[in-house]
Amino acid sequence: MAARMIPYGRQNISEADIDAVVAVLRSDFLTQGPAVEAFEAALAAHCDTPGAVAVNSATSGLHLACLALGVGPGSRVWTSPNTFVASANAPRLCGASVEFVDIDPDTWNLCPKALEDRLLAAERAGTLPDLVIPVHFAGEPCDMKAIHELAQRYGFRVLEDAAHAIGARYEQQSIGRCSHSDLAVFSFHPVKIITTAEGGAVSGQDSALLARIAQLRSHGITKNPAEFSGEADGAWDYQMQALGLNYRMTDVQAALGCQQMQRLESFIERRHQLAARYERLLDGMPVRCQKRSEQSRSALHLMPVWLDPELFDRRRAFDAMRDAGIGVQVHYIPVHWQPYWRDQLAEPAHCPNAERYYAGTISLPLYADLSDAQQDQVCDALRRALETAQIR
Repeated sequence: MAARMIPYGRQNISEADIDAVVAVLRSDFLTQGPAVEAFEAALAAHCDTPGAVAVNSATSGLHLACLALGVGPGSRVWTSPNTFVASANAPRLCGASVEFVDIDPDTWNLCPKALEDRLLAAERAGTLPDLVIPVHFAGEPCDMKAIHELAQRYGFRVLEDAAHAIGARYEQQSIGRCSHSDLAVFSFHPVKIITTAEGGAVSGQDSALLARIAQLRSHGITKNPAEFSGEADGAWDYQMQALGLNYRMTDVQAALGCQQMQRLESFIERRHQLAARYERLLDGMPVRCQKRSEQSRSALHLMPVWLDPELFDRRRAFDAMRDAGIGVQVHYIPVHWQPYWRDQLAEPAHCPNAERYYAGTISLPLYADLSDAQQDQVCDALRRALETAQIR
């Protein structure tokens, strides 16, 4: 059964991808070479930014972005509970306290109204956040204009968790352009839109922030004599000017990423074709899809559907789909329910929309190589699973 399972996400690897990786393996540079610079240039051109910094994972990118934005002990960071744990873990690794803001019940993204209500209360209590991390869940852009207006009013910085959203657009601009934020972070895990096997990147408009991230990515070291304090001892000299980490991406990964970027738009187009077809096939079934804005273009990383938990037993539906060879998944368990975060939070988080969403969500397979016939198979299995899972 496992060999025939239709996964919820999967990479698309071409012969050109393989050739690019082999070329790097035969070259002089497996890491810290020209392929990384080429990949960063391709990302910067896509996002229309002065630069981008490639890293070994989106988690690393979030961590470095938080450090560059000055997050540390005593900082307050707010994010969405409907996300992978890394969105909260990264600022916590910097020493910050983290709180969760509930989601919109239709878009399943961080809710600007809930954020505003929390900010009003925090202003009275003197506990305003230093940073807010909105998450573009499933590739659907958050309402960044509303979040930016709140940032201007209350004085916090904004870091976009765009792990799901390479190729998405907000108000005709690519996510990663950061017109309404300080920085954005992408993921290139194999189930994402494009892949570097593992990998991530940080983009933004502030060249100084990007330079800071690039330095922190490689141990906080500079080899540029113009940046040294004092004279260089020789051509071998380098200086560690900050406490950094080794979060570098290899040239092998970057070469794959460069090739994948050339097919980004075709991947997005196919995902939109599949999503539109899903919506036709699901019409009449008792499930609800994510609401998408007409002012945005989703990257459609995921195809979550929601079953009313008062009408259906989600676990029975999930198990029936898996038994039928459909590799459905659940995105996400609310972060504030994780044992670590339950212990860390000063007060229990109150996120009823995120909790109700979780109680009924299932992610259906969605990836560029998914065929129409496989999609038919998924929907037929879902129809049967709903019959099995109905609460009578």
